[in-house]
Amino acid sequence: MTQREHLRHKRPTELSGEREAIVACPPLRSNVNLSRIVRTASCCGFRRMIVCGSAKVDPKIARDGSEQVRLDVRRSLPPVLKKLRGEGYRLVGVEQTSDSQSIYEYAFQPRSVIVLGHERNGLQPDVLELLDDVVEIPVYGLPHSYNVASAAAMVLYEYCKQMS
Repeated sequence: MTQREHLRHKRPTELSGEREAIVACPPLRSNVNLSRIVRTASCCGFRRMIVCGSAKVDPKIARDGSEQVRLDVRRSLPPVLKKLRGEGYRLVGVEQTSDSQSIYEYAFQPRSVIVLGHERNGLQPDVLELLDDVVEIPVYGLPHSYNVASAAAMVLYEYCKQMS
């Protein structure tokens, strides 16, 4: 039987360069969800998030992520998304729509803005119309969609997997 040593808090994997992607989200109902997304973004090497509303990150949940990810707090997403598109970012929404692609088949661009939706209402129409692409995570049971923090973790991990 192999003897294994538990390596808790192993050093992060080195990135060849800084991640060019950004996470963007509307005002969320739960600061717990936001804090979990910040933690995931940090683990995935993201350094910037666009957040709306009265975004408050709980450092006990976000852990070191709250120190690693810069939050740009904005009133609404459409103006900042338009600006980022002008800077060469691809706007990718996470939502179930009539033309969404499976996350398993989508090829991310390095300069992507991953746009998350509200826990109950998803992406608003004024945001949906700005997106270059929409991806969805297949659901194999009920309820019909994942929690926003869980969905963020899956999408950010898929981005990382493709960029490695």
